[in-house]
This record gives sequence, C-alpha cells and structure tokens, in this order.
Amino acid sequence: MLTVHETEIMRELARSYMEYALAPRQAELEKLWIAHNTGHGERPMVLIDQIPWHEMDVDGSLVCQIEDPYWRGVECSLRRSLYKARYMPADMLLTPYILIPRILKYPNYRSYGIQIQESISRTDQVNDVVSHAYIKQFETMEDLEKIRPIPLSADTEKEAIVWEEAERIFSGIAPVRWQGVSIHSGLWDTISMWQGVEACYYMLLDEPELLHAIMDRMTQIALDWIRTGNEEGLFDTTGITCHCSHTIMQPFGTGAEDRPGLSQNSWTYGMAQLFTSVSPDVTREFEIPYVSRIFEHFGNVYYGCCEKLDDRLDIISKLPNVRKVSCSPWSDVERFASQLPQNLILSNKPNPALTGSGDLEAARRELGNTIQAARRHNVRLEMILKDNSTVHYHPERLWEFSKMALELVQN
Repeated sequence: MLTVHETEIMRELARSYMEYALAPRQAELEKLWIAHNTGHGERPMVLIDQIPWHEMDVDGSLVCQIEDPYWRGVECSLRRSLYKARYMPADMLLTPYILIPRILKYPNYRSYGIQIQESISRTDQVNDVVSHAYIKQFETMEDLEKIRPIPLSADTEKEAIVWEEAERIFSGIAPVRWQGVSIHSGLWDTISMWQGVEACYYMLLDEPELLHAIMDRMTQIALDWIRTGNEEGLFDTTGITCHCSHTIMQPFGTGAEDRPGLSQNSWTYGMAQLFTSVSPDVTREFEIPYVSRIFEHFGNVYYGCCEKLDDRLDIISKLPNVRKVSCSPWSDVERFASQLPQNLILSNKPNPALTGSGDLEAARRELGNTIQAARRHNVRLEMILKDNSTVHYHPERLWEFSKMALELVQN
C-alpha cells in the first residue's frame, strides 16, 4: 500500500492528467482521430513516441518517487504523458480515465522459455538502446524442444488488491480502467534474437524446414494465448494506442472502452523487420501463412515497423483485418502511397536521425514530401516520429518537431 505522501503524489499527477484529458483541445483530437481511423480523415495526424527519456528531464517532472514497482510504473506513465502534453503534444490523445495494467501470472510469457544469449555494446551508459550481437541457439529439429509455452493468464488475487488500491488513490479525481494485453505478433523479431539476423538469412537458404518448424511452433503457442486470453477477457479494449499509433474508432463514453476484453475487440501488431533484405517471395512463404492464422482472431491489425514494405504491399494488404501499414524511412513513400489500397492507412515513420541530429529543415522537407505523396494518391496519412534513440541531450529538438509537423498538417 502506498504511503500518505505517495498517495498524494499520485493524486496530484492524476489531477494534472485529467486537466489535459478533459480540455477542449482533446475533444477536437478525439473527433479527428475517429475520422482518421474510420475512413473519413480530415488531415494527416502526427505523433511522437519511443523517446530517449533519460535525455528529456528539463524541470524535474520526470523523476519518479513511488517505491512500489507496480505503482512506480503507473506514476512513470502519468509523468511521461504530462511531459508530452506540455512540451511536444503533436496530436496526442489522452483517455478520460486512468489506465492501470493487467497483472499477469507470468509477465515474461513472450520469452517462450528461452534465455536470449548475446553480447551488447553501448555508446551511452544510461541509454537502454544498445547494440546487440545475438548467439545462434537453434541448429537441429531437436532444438525445437527449447520452445516451451508459458501461459497467458491474469493473477486475479494481485489484481483484486491493486484495484482496491486504485479506487482509493484516484477517488473523486478520475475513473479507472484496466489496460488489457496487446499481443506482439512479430514472430521474426523474436527469432532474430534467438539466432542473430545473419544466421536467419543463411537459414532461409540452407535450413528452411527448421525455420518453418520454428514458426509453426510459435504460431501454435500464440493461438493458445489467444484462446486463454479470450477465456479470461484479457485483451486491451480501453487503451487507444497500438504500436505507437492511436486506434480510437468510437467516441469515449459510448461503451467502446467497456467491451469485453476479447481479441476480436482488440488490436494486434505484427512485423518481420529483418525481411527488409529479402524478396517479397520470402515474405509470402515464411511470414504470411503464420501471421494470417493469428490476425484472423483480432478485430484490427497494425502491420510493419522499420522494414521496407513498398515492394510487397500487394501481399501485406491482403492480411486478415489489416488497417494500418508502416512506411519506414527505408520505403519509397511515393511508391508506397501509389501502391497502398485506399481502405488502409499509410502510417509513415519520419527518419528520427534528422530530428535527433538537429537537422529540422531536412525533417521539414521529408514531411512535406510525404504529405504531397499522400495527397497525390488520396490515402489517409499519419506520421509517427518513433525510434528516437537519442537527441544528443537536446530535448527541444522533439518539441520543435511537434510544432513544425502540426503547422504542416494544419496548413
């Protein structure tokens, strides 16, 4: 249980959060995002995410004070939301309630029981973005036994205690909602950490049967997670973000956030980032048959991350329930916009190296080119500046990006 002092810290953060969440600007953003996500977008939308928080604190507001790990996580989320609202809001939408994460019996369920083996290199000792060199762990079919299912299940006893505490903390200030589980369906991201990217490329040529067997095993486990998650109503329907993009499709207060936590009411996200350097046929053979079996159970899918997808949109656009597709800095945005079906959203990722290095004029030109390509081909556009591993301790670069991007899309 939180101390009296800690409780007051949380209550003051919640008060500040709700001031922003209930401001008139938020009502305007709610309408814009719903229009954007349901097929009648009024303008491109802008977000900033995946921020080097260790470089951001200019006023002490990011310093957490709560001791309990769970509540420290909630505190951290509130502090970061408030920071973004003050300094770099872009089109960030806040829920008119406080979200608290579901508590799982096995929080590391996505490890599949495998300990990643690697060496790492750092350029900044306090940055959690590091360089990884992974060690190959799968050599034969017998190694499939290393992949062990870990149940996806809620710890209901702990949740009952936390819920009672949450109602006490936020009483009279804000409603509280459980934030459910969002399944990460990027199976190849996990395989690349078990094997190393280079080893995966050789295996595509020399050991395709083993890779297919690994993918099939992981898919079966994911389907089990979906089954048990549905039985317990674990999936997220209260949060409005999937893979850094806002996903709200109905107004707050109309019951959408109170739907059962079933996969068909939720979003998932998938990707195969190492497939940037392989042909579309490899994506067709080694990705599509497996993730399709997962995606068909979800109401909505966000696909892609940092990989190049402009040469295989005909394949990706046919995935079950896909709604948004990532256009990374490695994709040709003109080609991407011309090939993307108009029922899908072009989720553009501006190059974070431009903002990180302080070259805001180059970032402006890139945004302008992206907006023009989307306009020429009449596709809905969102621009999400993410993967910001560093701004070289100049947080104002992200603040300036937020202002600049909003000026461009509002004009």
